[in-house]
Amino acid sequence: MAAAGGRPAAGRQRLRGRRRGDLPVNRRVRGAAMLLVMWLIVLLTALIGAFALTARIESLQGRNASEGAIAAQAARAGLEYSLVRVNENDPRRQWRPDGRDYVWRFDRAVVRIKIVDESGKINLNIADAPLLAGLWRALGVEQDQAARLASAIIDWRDGDSLSQAQGGAEDAQYAEAELPYGAKDAPFETVAELQQVLGMTPELYAKAEPYLTVYGTLQTPDATFAEGVVLQAMGLNAETVLQQRNAPVDTGVTQPFVGFGSGTYSIDSRARLPNGRESVLRAVVRTGANRIPGSAYTALRWEEGGIPR
Repeated sequence: MAAAGGRPAAGRQRLRGRRRGDLPVNRRVRGAAMLLVMWLIVLLTALIGAFALTARIESLQGRNASEGAIAAQAARAGLEYSLVRVNENDPRRQWRPDGRDYVWRFDRAVVRIKIVDESGKINLNIADAPLLAGLWRALGVEQDQAARLASAIIDWRDGDSLSQAQGGAEDAQYAEAELPYGAKDAPFETVAELQQVLGMTPELYAKAEPYLTVYGTLQTPDATFAEGVVLQAMGLNAETVLQQRNAPVDTGVTQPFVGFGSGTYSIDSRARLPNGRESVLRAVVRTGANRIPGSAYTALRWEEGGIPR
């Protein structure tokens, strides 16, 4: 029997049943699709975040490298400029290689420069025992220890195997201290070699290193260029000498200053950018007739590096 509307009742029941049976399946499909879409959104978000982070890191690295290069070149410029100023004949413009600090602006960088003529330092290879002991005493070392250190330095550089009268250190003493290399019995090649001498400590070396050299031929440092500690080691009144040296120059008379020096300089150049990035260049350079032909100077030692902000 047909129901109203012409559709058999059994047919309508089967249709309603089919729709009721299909409904949970459709919901499950839609739920799975929604979950898949959500996971896809999360994945894309993570990928975009990782890409943005990588781009940010690369940008920072590039900027850091760029700033480091700028600071390094500014420090290099400071060294080059100091060699021009140290050879000035005008005493009002001349920079003196006696350890005083100079400040120079190069583009955005502030460059602090210190120049010391190597003839104003104590030469490890030719200084005598009283001068070497005087250096250690000026640095606060007790008198007996200062004498032993001076003797050990002489035993390191001399060619014999005889210890100095005030202690010293030859192979036997190094063996007792469980140092297998023994005394070198040859001249120092670098100031850093001093760290191997018996009795030397990292703290003492750090204090003494700025006042020592292996260049030049003067047994006694040139007081014109020596810093206060070296002047004390020489037995001079450092305060009086420095006051006389720092007195105003008579600008009415041309007084070439560098002509009396060795032409070999220790230069410390530190460049600082406005954002705090800093680069340090420490070098020993030789100018004048002894330099490499065709160059403004010969680098005898060269150390440079950056200090992150």
